[in-house]
Amino acid sequence: MAASIGINVNGQERLVQAGPDTPLLYVLRNELGLHATKFGCGLAQCGVCSVLMDGREIRSCVTPVSVAAGHRITTVEGLGAAWAGGGAPAAGGAPPLHPVQQAWIDMQVPQCGYCQSGMMIQAVSLLNANPHPSRDDIRAGMEGHICRCGTHMRIIAAVEHAATQMSKEG
Repeated sequence: MAASIGINVNGQERLVQAGPDTPLLYVLRNELGLHATKFGCGLAQCGVCSVLMDGREIRSCVTPVSVAAGHRITTVEGLGAAWAGGGAPAAGGAPPLHPVQQAWIDMQVPQCGYCQSGMMIQAVSLLNANPHPSRDDIRAGMEGHICRCGTHMRIIAAVEHAATQMSKEG
């Protein structure tokens, strides 16, 4: 049975209509129109559905929307604004980019791109917990996220690049 559930997504309080056990992923995509978060396996095994809850990565395909109430949910669409402290869009109306997003561009990480929003979310979660990770820390921190195209070496390089940029800016 659908209920009104208040959740904070990308810095905005949103009232959604969903059953309390509805996966957060479905609410994000179907009700709020945030399509960067993807459905992968539906079993929390691939990482494609990852979002941040209070700065830590969770798998939205198995997280009930009711669990999100009272927490800050950040999708890849909200990373830049969260990094900028909710700052205004840059000239031309484009939202700011998080250093991880910029690193993905600079290092030309994506191939097909399907897993990339989940990869970026995990990278941000890793860097929130460990701002100066070693290459081994990055490998371990990104474990459990599947990229079928095999861009893992570029992902590692991008996380290293983002960590360097974040330490300069922070």
